Amino acid sequence: MSEYYFDSSALVKLYIDETGSQWVDSIYHAVDAARRSAHQISFARIGIVEVAAAIARRERLGQIPPAKKPLLYARFMRDSRERFAGLDLTEEVIQLAAELTQQMPLRGYDAVHLATALRLNQELGAAGLPGLIFVTADEQLYQTARQQSLQVDNPALHPN
Repeated sequence: MSEYYFDSSALVKLYIDETGSQWVDSIYHAVDAARRSAHQISFARIGIVEVAAAIARRERLGQIPPAKKPLLYARFMRDSRERFAGLDLTEEVIQLAAELTQQMPLRGYDAVHLATALRLNQELGAAGLPGLIFVTADEQLYQTARQQSLQVDNPALHPN
């Protein structure tokens, strides 16, 4: 099983068709020989607010039909509870995120996503497990995560 960390810009691609949506969907739907999820997808719980807001914004902009918005929102909320590993904000993550903003050109929530992924990656390493794959469609965050020695991928590099 591979461990993925999705920031909101990657996670939203499961619900709204964008460049890279098919690739993200293939990670989400991959199964192993026993027909279990082949990948663990983790994200910081603040991503719930970000993705919910993105779905609502797309409806307001006319990019998704009004009748589809509640369906997408309900599916996302169900997945947040049942499919993804939502990671809580800890004092340690908040402090690391604040420090990252002082060292790199990061927006606040991007720093929280990166700090959360760095902590999870550290925990995986301490347990003798392979590192995670940090997935973001944000180029600045992608480059910053690479500088922090995370394995990274960008859905935009996998056009539909």
